[in-house]
Amino acid sequence: MRFHHFAIEVKELETSIAFYQKYLGLHEEDRLHFNKENIVFLSNYDLRIELISGGQQNNSQGIHICFEVNNVQEIITIFNEHGISALEGPYKLNNGWETVFYEGPDNEVIEFLQIREKADH
Repeated sequence: MRFHHFAIEVKELETSIAFYQKYLGLHEEDRLHFNKENIVFLSNYDLRIELISGGQQNNSQGIHICFEVNNVQEIITIFNEHGISALEGPYKLNNGWETVFYEGPDNEVIEFLQIREKADH
């Protein structure tokens, strides 16, 4: 068994697609219409997100998506360059991990986690 995708119900499909393409470098893999919902899969290597629009959107609270990254500071720089502030963090955890949280276009919480030391140390 392996991870296939994480699904997010969104208000405006094209806005969410643009957000994940611009900030996470995901590309559109597939589009389909199913049970009155428009669905778009975005991916990059082993990562896949399913964006769903047009159904009974009931965005969940208390969940988040976490992406492991090589360098949290690079993510912070990208978001700062576009005028987007962190929702929480950055934090340095006791185990040496570094993390920062942002909010997506549909109030979804996106965590970026660096678990390895940076190569430039």
